[in-house]
Amino acid sequence: MEDQHAGGARPGRGHRPGGRVTVARGDASGGRPPGARAGRLRGKPLAASLVGLAVAVSGCAGSQGAASTAAPGGTVTRPVPERSATPSATAPARRASVLPAPDAAIPEDPSRLARSLADTTAELRRAVDDWVRTGDPAKGRPPEPVVLLALHQQRVYRHLARNPKVASRTYAALPKALAGQAKDNVTAVRNLLSLVHPVSKPATFRVEQPEPADVLLGHFRRVERRFGVEWEVLAAVMFVETKFGRVRSPSHTGAKGPMQFMPGTWEAYGMGGDVHDTRDALLAAANYLRASGAPRDYRRALYAYNHSWAYVDAVLLHARQIKRDIRNYYAYYNWQVFVVTTGGERRLTGP
Repeated sequence: MEDQHAGGARPGRGHRPGGRVTVARGDASGGRPPGARAGRLRGKPLAASLVGLAVAVSGCAGSQGAASTAAPGGTVTRPVPERSATPSATAPARRASVLPAPDAAIPEDPSRLARSLADTTAELRRAVDDWVRTGDPAKGRPPEPVVLLALHQQRVYRHLARNPKVASRTYAALPKALAGQAKDNVTAVRNLLSLVHPVSKPATFRVEQPEPADVLLGHFRRVERRFGVEWEVLAAVMFVETKFGRVRSPSHTGAKGPMQFMPGTWEAYGMGGDVHDTRDALLAAANYLRASGAPRDYRRALYAYNHSWAYVDAVLLHARQIKRDIRNYYAYYNWQVFVVTTGGERRLTGP
């Protein structure tokens, strides 16, 4: 969406400060690749300039129509990591012994990789069920099993997205239902990675804790009732843009907030709200998507949001997985923020 609108939005109310992640060239602490500044915007500025593609959901570092999350020459300081709550006392003790470490090695053999993904996904579903049943996703942070299993699942999908031949052989070794889910996730990640421009200089990324999962879910559903835009699509957009609000950096072109609006588009569709406020941003996103063709034509509406068919397909694939099983929403909620650099990728949030 070109920044071509005029309007009368009131001044933003501002938002609370968050942590800043410094990814400095040559810094490979923890064995992770050195980080750097996000790639430059190519093409026209859009309604949402995809700061999340720089460091979030699918780990991209820029895209056609995507913007850097840091001003040129910025630096990054790693904030206090998002830490999970202590494992629930009601969770089976056996799970603690099999939880994957945050940087556990990903199997190279497709058969072993398929078993790892199948086991991780099954355990993650059980952990989500425990969280929803005995925890409170509307308060506090996710339990450790959910956090660690979701991170491992995410890392497996990222590995498969970069290795198409291994991915094909892995799908063949998976149960049919899980193979379909894996294909959707890997295709979505690969689509977004295809838009990446790895960062190559020091840059600052502002990250913070997202609102609780069920608080966000309530926002999504209320906005769906008001505008008729499916909550799963709104969730998938926020997931891709900023990893559910974890990434708070503005783009170097000026796009802001958890749904990444350009100023002119916000004036036209923000309805007088605060671009940094999650509820206001979701209302504006639904308002814009509906004006652009949703719910009749989500592809057209999402293409207006960002002029990339790879982006459109990725959002719809993630939305489809959420529709098929709401536990996928809770899994995505726990996928972490990665930045892709010229020296590899680095995780900025999580355990």
